[in-house]
Amino acid sequence: MKFTEAQRIRNLPPYLFARIENLIAAKKEEGVDVISLGIGDPDRPTPDHIIEELIKEARNPANHQYPSSVGMLSYRQAVAYWYNQRFGVGLDPRTEVVSLLGSKEGIAHISWCYLDPGDTVLAPDPGYPVYSGGAILAGATPHYIPVCEENGYLVDFDAISPDVARKAKMLFLNYPNNPTGAVAGGDFYRRAIDFAREYEILICHDAAYSDVAYDGYKPHSFLEFPGAKEVGIEFHSVSKTYNMTGWRIGWAAGNPEAVEALGRLKSNIDSGVFQAVQYAAAAGLTGPQEIVDRQNAIYQERRDILVDGLNSLGWNLTKPKASFYVWAPVPKGYTSASFAELVLEQAGVVITPGIGYGQNGEGYFRMALTIEKQRIREALDRLAANIGRVSF
Repeated sequence: MKFTEAQRIRNLPPYLFARIENLIAAKKEEGVDVISLGIGDPDRPTPDHIIEELIKEARNPANHQYPSSVGMLSYRQAVAYWYNQRFGVGLDPRTEVVSLLGSKEGIAHISWCYLDPGDTVLAPDPGYPVYSGGAILAGATPHYIPVCEENGYLVDFDAISPDVARKAKMLFLNYPNNPTGAVAGGDFYRRAIDFAREYEILICHDAAYSDVAYDGYKPHSFLEFPGAKEVGIEFHSVSKTYNMTGWRIGWAAGNPEAVEALGRLKSNIDSGVFQAVQYAAAAGLTGPQEIVDRQNAIYQERRDILVDGLNSLGWNLTKPKASFYVWAPVPKGYTSASFAELVLEQAGVVITPGIGYGQNGEGYFRMALTIEKQRIREALDRLAANIGRVSF
């Protein structure tokens, strides 16, 4: 018996990281000691006080029933508290915050709230694949905005055709950026707000890496800037900040209408986050933040080892200020995919080909800092022994 897939599924490319996971599994079955610098999943443990809160609340029978789709008020209050402490941003937890099953879920579903078949969404290229994936599932058409190294991987609003901007309903932004590690300043966000006002576009800012930063740098929230709540919504989670990727809890905050629409959609398709997990996430957001600084010091040491090591092999990389990614060009004579395959076959090291983040990612690859420094050094030794010095 043959079942015909919906067109929206046929239009959807395979998810990049699922392919990487399969590749790693195949090599491990062959007995290869794979060092994976491919997927950005924190390797540090969730802080003890968060785990202890989960255990306590998991034992409370009151938390064993269906939760609210939009999230407990106490959790949303914790999000608002964190925004005030971290960015000086005031949020109404009742109307300007909605809980998510991780920020990825909300990023995908916001397209369902605002895009009809045939609508246009603006998405950066290279960029996180879920921005375009959610739009495709909603029947909309992504219009990819090339971002390039020469411009610091910032969206150039002046380069977007007015005809395209007038058709677009939404714009995805992401700083600190995945995959490039780029960061954005106040002038950029103010320009983004002006652009959104001019063309009546909803900005969707992915701020997942706002608290993974180095050398004293403090990334901005989009919501810090006047007018942001009028034109946009910000997605965030506890995943990267508190090493809780597997817990699947995040939020969207900002424009009350967008928050309400996302909550209304979610009430029809999911039953919210287990309340014990909400209590635990709130403990992270309102508890001691020294863990974040300690963790960033670990990532910074790994960043320095990786970038210095790659530069000794012929690269000329600048150390990123934020995120736990290093974005680098492939050597002369390779595509991003062929170089990734060479590195895996010859050195047993997994890197992520840039083409997985869009056509403009071709010619680059991404490495994640989410493994111990000894394994990063070993990966560099393998590259030196099996690939050698490179040229561009």
